[in-house]
Amino acid sequence: MNNPILNIQKLNMPWKTQDPFLFCAHHLDMYPGGNAEQGPNVSLEGRNIGQDFAGKDGWNMYHGTKVPGFPAHPHSGFETVTVVTKGLVDHSDSLGAAGRFGGGDAQWLTSGAGVQHAEMFPLLNADSNTFEIFQLWLNLPAKSKKVEPHYKMLWREDIPTITIKDVEKRETVLNLIAGTYGDHVALSPTPDSWAADADNHVQIWTFKMHANAEFVISSLNDEVNRSLYFYDGESFILASTEVQKNHFIELNPKEEVRIVNGSKDGYFLFLQGRPINEPSVQYGPFVANSKAELQETMSLYQQTQFGGWPWDSSDPVHDKTLGRFSRNPDGDEEFK
Repeated sequence: MNNPILNIQKLNMPWKTQDPFLFCAHHLDMYPGGNAEQGPNVSLEGRNIGQDFAGKDGWNMYHGTKVPGFPAHPHSGFETVTVVTKGLVDHSDSLGAAGRFGGGDAQWLTSGAGVQHAEMFPLLNADSNTFEIFQLWLNLPAKSKKVEPHYKMLWREDIPTITIKDVEKRETVLNLIAGTYGDHVALSPTPDSWAADADNHVQIWTFKMHANAEFVISSLNDEVNRSLYFYDGESFILASTEVQKNHFIELNPKEEVRIVNGSKDGYFLFLQGRPINEPSVQYGPFVANSKAELQETMSLYQQTQFGGWPWDSSDPVHDKTLGRFSRNPDGDEEFK
């Protein structure tokens, strides 16, 4: 048996990714209580408002000025997959779609030919607000770079949660955001996604291993890239190698992966996919297959703003009384 580890390195923000993924960010913020505007109920003095990423007091405003988050910004040529495990995100976009999601929900947004969206983090609790988010950028092949944008919610009630027990009955709990695990099949992604074709073997899992639990990821005799992120816990053993928390492991897909967790609960993100293997040129939130196409997309955004911005502000938050909901561009609404 060969070593299932191809590469291992310490996690740095943003996290290292492999084709077909372009970007991976993980944020954990211990926000204070919220005020009437759904922002922090403490002074913002000493923060670089508009560019607050320093983690002062254990939390960030990011690009937000009153409410933490990311006000209106464009995307083109790829997809965002946003998984919120703690807290809430208020979504608004140039299609007219909106939503509030979190606590295990995921959002899949195909930017395609171009879309603007805002992702704000409302603080609804008066005492404290813990917030945790993963955002993945999944590339689109050239044939899908200019598709119509598409927005879809994956609600936590519908996302398969699978409990796997080892021989000692110690548990691993897996949230299946994309792909398959055994007989379990994830919710469908957006229709033009690279993940929509099962032959591309796209997998997105988050999983928690109880202390000393064992968990196996089966081998796959196909040309895929596999990434394992160990972002919280103590340590685990893989192929006689001890891995400490905050490490990225590039896995050999043709080898079985047997993880033996350490003495504390361990938290992992697993990404897999067949590489698109096309030229990729990126400038910030714009992704294309050539410099000429990139310039064309950026010029289109300057001219059209990808359809404009239908909201009263660049950083909208929804009514404080609302729970989790989704409103599609056609007006269809769903409340949780």
